[in-house]
Amino acid sequence: MRRLYFLAPHLNSAKAIFHDLLLARIDDHHVHVVSKDESQLIKEDLPAATLFEKSDLVPAFERGLIIGFTLGLVLSFIGVVFAPFGIQLGGGSVLAITLAGAFFGAWASSMIGISLHNTHLKGFENAIAKGEYLFIVDIPKSRIREITKLMKRHHPEAENEGSDPTVPAFP
Repeated sequence: MRRLYFLAPHLNSAKAIFHDLLLARIDDHHVHVVSKDESQLIKEDLPAATLFEKSDLVPAFERGLIIGFTLGLVLSFIGVVFAPFGIQLGGGSVLAITLAGAFFGAWASSMIGISLHNTHLKGFENAIAKGEYLFIVDIPKSRIREITKLMKRHHPEAENEGSDPTVPAFP
């Protein structure tokens, strides 16, 4: 899956874009809209972006998982080699400490990431503040050209703002 970004200048354009994306058989769960006024999105039945799209939750979770796993593995091996407090650690303890480190790292990083704005959306903050509508569309890689052409042909007022190489594995 790839993530495409489009900016619609006004509400009527945003509604027309969403309608055309549905006609192009893009599931509404793969379309997310960021707006200055989210109550307007709900009123107009446009799919508002969730916390996953608007925060750094997913990248923070992934980083925390990797760092926690690594730190848990290193600490468990230190425990095996040096046997602190005279406690002998076995293979099961190494696995348990490593998994506990991964869990704790993912949890702690998620708590931080959920409070941070998505770094991919930083470039769109001014446009959203002016009242434009940002579309975040997740589509298969094979359909990028088709959807981009559709947008250019039917919605020349919408600015194609590029894409991300992949949609995160989580959620």
